[in-house]
Amino acid sequence: MYLIEPIRDGQWVYDLGTILSLHAYVRDEIFLDDDIIIPYLVNPAVQIGLNQNAYEEVNLPYLEEQGLDLVRRETGGGTVYLDDRNMSYCFFIRTDKPNDVFGNFKLIYDPIVKVLKKMGVQALDQEGRNDLTLDGKKVSGAAMTVVNGRIYAGYSLLLDPDYEVMDTVLRPNSKKIKSHGVKSVRSRIGSLRQALAPEYQDISVWDFSDKVLQELLGISDLNQAKRYTLTEDDWAGIDQIARDRYNNWDWTYGHFGDFDYQVDERFEGVGTLHVGLKIKDATIDHIQITGDFFSVKNRTELEDRLQGVRLDRKALEEALSDMDLASYINKMDQDQFINFILEIPTS
Repeated sequence: MYLIEPIRDGQWVYDLGTILSLHAYVRDEIFLDDDIIIPYLVNPAVQIGLNQNAYEEVNLPYLEEQGLDLVRRETGGGTVYLDDRNMSYCFFIRTDKPNDVFGNFKLIYDPIVKVLKKMGVQALDQEGRNDLTLDGKKVSGAAMTVVNGRIYAGYSLLLDPDYEVMDTVLRPNSKKIKSHGVKSVRSRIGSLRQALAPEYQDISVWDFSDKVLQELLGISDLNQAKRYTLTEDDWAGIDQIARDRYNNWDWTYGHFGDFDYQVDERFEGVGTLHVGLKIKDATIDHIQITGDFFSVKNRTELEDRLQGVRLDRKALEEALSDMDLASYINKMDQDQFINFILEIPTS
């Protein structure tokens, strides 16, 4: 596995928009003869999922007051708070059958579980679609998609969570919180540090990450790592992506409007799904699908297919008949989706 570090002119890059641009550049431009791992640690920031509405998920007045960054990633999943107290990792995994692997979070979690157990952390479990928990509390959340024949995935490891900022800046969907049987963000979040073996209790986030990387790469010193070093041409491409997308207001906040008709639900194994519709003459005049679900294909293709369709079961079934709905909303089937739109209770 190759190690690519976000280092420019000898300095670590902390800007989340630039980091996600680096990921996008590697995804589209850098193809090596092995898998790739990119560690990153950033200035305090909020990262929303590809399919989420920032206005629904984030306490924007507090975010602006504190000078926190807000960036939308290109993978699904929920909103996360990132800072310089917790390290995150991005992976590019080569596979002959990426669509078969998509959604299998054990692929990326099993290796880190083994590493953390070596450092004394026990009672780790993978719960829900994409969470890693410690004694029932979340210490990592993963995201995943398939691009250019590779699995593009990542997760954060919560060594020292800033509970106060998380509590205030994250405004989760109430149905998401209810589904976990808790009342706040803080009650769901755990810390890895408290579970580390005594010799690691005072470890810095940098030394913690070095230890993680050594174990994942199977080496005793990071100087032994197989590396790809980003060139000036690489950084020029990364800067362009940042300007066009991740540090661009339109990309981050999107164009979210008001709707005449809205349905909102959380589905086991799928996530939270919100559909807003404008209805004209019993026909879908406009539709927008948001949530923390994962997808392989762009959800706008699904929205385009449903625009102009009559709001009844037969018309919806015909519109979706030749589409693989699970490619747009992972693990969602057609009947379940149509029942949801029509607000028909399922047994």
